[in-house]
Amino acid sequence: MNNVWAVGEKQSFNAGWLFAKGKNLGADSASFSDEKWRQLDLPHDWAIEGPFDKKYSARNGGLPVFGVAWYRKHFILPKSSANKNVSVTFDGAMSNSSVYVNGKLVGERPFGYIAFNYDITPYLNEAGHDNVIAVRLAPQNYSARWYPGAGLYRNTWLEVNDQVHVKKWGTFVNTPIVSEEQATVRLDTIIENHGRDTSVSITTEVKQADGKVVKTLNRQLYLGKNSSTKFGAEFLIESPILWDINNPYRYDIVTSVKREDKLVDVYHTPLGIRNIEFKVDDGFWLNGRRVQIQGVCLHHDNGPLGAIASTRAIERKLQIMQEMGVNSVRTSHNPPSPELVELADKMGILLQVEAFDMWQLEKPTVTNGYHKDFDQWHEQDLRDMVIQNRNNPSVIMWSNGNEVHEQKEKDGWKLAKRLTDIMHEEDHTRLVTHGMSMYPEPTQNGFAEQIDIAGFNYKAYLYSDIKKKHPNWLMLGTETSSVVSTRGVYHFPIEKYRKHPSKYVTSYDVVTPPWAYVPDIEFDNLDKNPNVMGEYIWTGFDYIGEPTPYGGRDHGHKFYWNQDWPARSSSFGAVDLSGFKKDRFYLYQSQWTTEPMVHVLPHWNWHKKVGQTIPVMVYSNAEQVELFVNGKSAGRKTMGVDTVRLPVSLKYDKQTKHFDSPYRLMWNVEYQPGDIKVVAYNQGKVVASKQVNTAGKAYQLVLTPDRTEISADGYDLSYITAEVQDKDGNMVPDADNHIQFKVSGPAVIAAVGNGDSATTAPFNVDYRRAFYGKALLIVKSKKGQTGQVKISAYSENLDVQPITLISN
Repeated sequence: MNNVWAVGEKQSFNAGWLFAKGKNLGADSASFSDEKWRQLDLPHDWAIEGPFDKKYSARNGGLPVFGVAWYRKHFILPKSSANKNVSVTFDGAMSNSSVYVNGKLVGERPFGYIAFNYDITPYLNEAGHDNVIAVRLAPQNYSARWYPGAGLYRNTWLEVNDQVHVKKWGTFVNTPIVSEEQATVRLDTIIENHGRDTSVSITTEVKQADGKVVKTLNRQLYLGKNSSTKFGAEFLIESPILWDINNPYRYDIVTSVKREDKLVDVYHTPLGIRNIEFKVDDGFWLNGRRVQIQGVCLHHDNGPLGAIASTRAIERKLQIMQEMGVNSVRTSHNPPSPELVELADKMGILLQVEAFDMWQLEKPTVTNGYHKDFDQWHEQDLRDMVIQNRNNPSVIMWSNGNEVHEQKEKDGWKLAKRLTDIMHEEDHTRLVTHGMSMYPEPTQNGFAEQIDIAGFNYKAYLYSDIKKKHPNWLMLGTETSSVVSTRGVYHFPIEKYRKHPSKYVTSYDVVTPPWAYVPDIEFDNLDKNPNVMGEYIWTGFDYIGEPTPYGGRDHGHKFYWNQDWPARSSSFGAVDLSGFKKDRFYLYQSQWTTEPMVHVLPHWNWHKKVGQTIPVMVYSNAEQVELFVNGKSAGRKTMGVDTVRLPVSLKYDKQTKHFDSPYRLMWNVEYQPGDIKVVAYNQGKVVASKQVNTAGKAYQLVLTPDRTEISADGYDLSYITAEVQDKDGNMVPDADNHIQFKVSGPAVIAAVGNGDSATTAPFNVDYRRAFYGKALLIVKSKKGQTGQVKISAYSENLDVQPITLISN
């Protein structure tokens, strides 16, 4: 924390905290002895440190996500803070937080996903003297259906403001009329006065990204003692640069406040000028054109790093999704971190921001879920979520919940209406959806009519029927597919099964839980129903917890999440827990991108199956694909004409047992070692190709960083893939070599991983086994330390060449 504060500046409050698990009676007191507590910087997730244990529910990742713990921080404010307004912001605290300053309770907040801000001015000691802030957290067991993390897992901030300043989250900007020639901008601003009566002058400047001022507004206000005032302004921007997924351009609205000719506050509001429309018969429109929502549901955890809100981890996740063709993210099933929303703004990703996974009614096994706090806190949590995110152009819609049990109740519509109304009160510019799963009840009892956009989970093959019955509804696939697969794993024959003894799932992309279906069915029904604006697949990335299809319900509909231990992570992702792409990544890429591509599976190391038939599956966005086996053509096939019969079982259609997919190609090939190669053609010309060779004996371990330069800010990350290869550079697809990592210089090991969903190996160590040929090392910079970071590894009988990064 710096001693010099710029006007309007917020400073990171992350450094220098003390941490201890346990009740620690008296830890709220300023005089409590904390010398022996662990020192750390935020954000911090204590649960990801483990250990994995069967006594914890595998549904929550088999990690200690509950208990009582304390964070304490000693801080001294400079004398310049005297007579100022001081506040602290927590972007998230998991969960049931109580915040104390110098022994006095400042506030409590049970919901772990919402940001909150406290004015701590009345509790502070005189400037220049020591202060102590203490935070008690008490997350409960069975509070979520996934891994929620634990601790102060998001960023914290300290602000020292003049007694007159723009209220925290106190602006609301929107663009009611937008064209290429002109945009109407509406800005509402709340000014707070924590002191005596005064007059202020307010200047509002709209700046382009290069700093050029394109609009200036001035206003004089009189503020009464200890009061707040809201005022609005409407103005035009000529020839606006529009925010778009292909051009995520933002202006900066700078609100400057002067009192007695002295600048006392500067407040920034992002402005993305864009026009969004939702059409009953033609889906979602952005800036005058139809845009198919190619979306993914994402949980908030960042794999081996746990729940911490790491900007780089989130950025990498979004970059990988964009490479797959994703243009939208649903924040399942909770408010997102500010970092994700800011990155979506800058990267051109559309957001569906979701509030709750539960309302008043409890969900099975979630005995300590949000339903316990709903009556007291839902309105404030919901309003805060909207207020905190409504200025971001990436946010195109809200969701007031996911699969709540009220959707099947006779009077559930009343609560749905109440929540939708609250969201409209805080933001009249966006529509509200809900992930409805219990068809047909919510379409018959009035529930769906209280939602602006009827969101359906896993109902693709009912889209046409719903449209016929409700022709005026806006429709969206809020959660789709739910195929499960494990990177690098292939089981024969290709069939849909409930579980496999290995605790892994075939990567032929045909296995789903009972409620779900293969992606191809969603593609087909979206093609046939252009009124449906698109889909959000479950999920983009694997996440910790919910190890489906392992664990879960037995035939008696009871939950036994540990029955398949050590399965402890989901298999839903198109990308695994470490960010390594599964085959399904390329299936979506073939449908969601236009740059010619082709992908072939499986790997070609089947030494025990020589002479046996191996199904070779291909995903491509080209017109035709030809398969070569050891240099000999196995023939060309045409996308959309030649089909692949996939096994299916549909919840509402028991008669259909298969689906002939026009979105894949397949050849049955007699296995012989060597290679398979696929060549893609458009109009007879080669546009893409891919070859898979039979790998030899493991010979080397190759380290490949995603970034060779990182910032010396103490937060930046580099993700290093460790791949086991033969002497010719082919990945050895069944390699499971033990790897010991070593990092020296101005960086540390942040975590390791490999994508294995069924292991109790810890993340916060310096070793990992390769999982189907790959492992992951994540390194983090040391704050303020620059220079070369040397990374090496040891694996018995493997050659390893060290690599070097630069931290600057």
